[in-house]
Amino acid sequence: MVTLEPPPLAPSADTVAYRRALGAFATGVCVVTADSDQGPLGLTINSFTSVSLEPRLILWCLDERSERWSAFAAAGRFALHILPAEDREKAARFARGVALLKDDEFERCGDGPPCLTEALARFECAAHDRIQMGDHMVIVGRVEAFTSTDGAALTFWRGRYGSLGDDA
Repeated sequence: MVTLEPPPLAPSADTVAYRRALGAFATGVCVVTADSDQGPLGLTINSFTSVSLEPRLILWCLDERSERWSAFAAAGRFALHILPAEDREKAARFARGVALLKDDEFERCGDGPPCLTEALARFECAAHDRIQMGDHMVIVGRVEAFTSTDGAALTFWRGRYGSLGDDA
């Protein structure tokens, strides 16, 4: 059995420098949604990747210090949304604190997870595996359905939002 120690209360100078170095990697911005005891919940992430085409698997990483840890760590189903460039405010809102979805910004994906009404791409997933690594949990999802549309993507680089694409 592995015993997890809580992270330090304040990051060291070396941790801050490491995080700054990681920020040199430009990434897309996604929101993951799932149901919780409080209602439909959203979380902004930038750690997302395709794992496998057959079977269709994706993964994302959940910080154990997140207020939404218990809801997302236990979610049997979730939806991952790649945000369009105009969704900076939505990305910022779901990046802070507990963020419940507003009635007008989501729809139910059949009998599955809550889904944002607007996204460049959406992946509706069943939890496939969860792996604790360092201070994050890697959550692997089996993609059951997906949608995609054209448009500019919201990006994140060096602590700032930007955009990439023909419409940007």
